[in-house]
Amino acid sequence: MKEAKLIEMANKINKLEETMSLVISDLRNINSLAVGTLETIKRMPDYQEALDKLKEEAAKADEPKKDEGQKD
Repeated sequence: MKEAKLIEMANKINKLEETMSLVISDLRNINSLAVGTLETIKRMPDYQEALDKLKEEAAKADEPKKDEGQKD
């Protein structure tokens, strides 16, 4: 390979490394935000009641899917 091509490839790899570092940093920030939001919601009044209601709704939504799977 020509030296110019190798230099070009090295530059592209360096740019990819920088981009991935930024992506990883953003993912860490998003994770921190999600955890903070969850902890804030947990401290709200009636959190447990809302959570139980969501669990019931999810279970009801899964029941028809389970019935369809058993018919096959």
